[in-house]
Amino acid sequence: MARPAACAAAITGAGATLLDRTADRSHHRAVFTCAADRETIERAAVALATAVAAEVDLTTHAGVHPRIGALDVLPFVPLGRATMDDAIAAAHAAGRAIGEILRIPVFLYEAAARSAERRPLEAVRRGGLDGLAARLHEPAWQPDYGPATLHPTAGAMAIGARGPLVAWNLVLDRADLALARRIARVIRTSGGGLPCLKALGLALEHTGEVQVSMNLTDYRTTSMAEVYRAVLAEAIAAGADIADSEIIGLVPRAALDDLADVAPLFAARHRAHVLEDRLVASGQPALSPAADSTA
Repeated sequence: MARPAACAAAITGAGATLLDRTADRSHHRAVFTCAADRETIERAAVALATAVAAEVDLTTHAGVHPRIGALDVLPFVPLGRATMDDAIAAAHAAGRAIGEILRIPVFLYEAAARSAERRPLEAVRRGGLDGLAARLHEPAWQPDYGPATLHPTAGAMAIGARGPLVAWNLVLDRADLALARRIARVIRTSGGGLPCLKALGLALEHTGEVQVSMNLTDYRTTSMAEVYRAVLAEAIAAGADIADSEIIGLVPRAALDDLADVAPLFAARHRAHVLEDRLVASGQPALSPAADSTA
């Protein structure tokens, strides 16, 4: 994992406002959320990619979360009067520059994707770095920008445009990885569960706990309250419970308002992660794409 201070300095040195950063030893990932006008956010994205590529050697990296690159995923999110077209344009501009300057293969996903097959992030990540390396020989899996070979130490990068999502981990009260994985399979969209929900069961080596790690890709379609109820029901059925809750990055206020109905203590704790409040506190108007990157 890159030194968080070096990544933060790259973002702010390019003129963007750093809204939030988190890091986790078991996931071996750091997440940075920043905001700026389009020109500045594109510049900050390239600066961040440069800093991470200089510091991270993916060949020595180990972590429980799937990844394909040192700067693994870089989504652009339109805020305020910015449109999804603005975010798509920023994704293409950043991807083009990163591919040309750093010689890292870039794959566009979600709204920025050029094909339906490559739209889901999990399709790009399928099989991890080795799986992507094998697909690079296929005509349908040539990178959108950069060389058709993995960078020797930085791997590849997924760059996208999307709406705001909720990255959320629920920790179980017992270290049962099989249970966490079963809950994830049952509740996620791909397993026939809730719509707009991705989930994995992961072990946290540094705490000895297990978690159901989730992305709510559209919290208006599937609320945090619905997800909480689903995880809790499966846990209770197995004689377990939810011990803790963790938000990664920032979330819209409306998403937490829904959670307050079923888990008021967790919702109250997570009020420090409200996107709108961080924007106001930073003096950054919500008028342009924000980048939420994971290294």
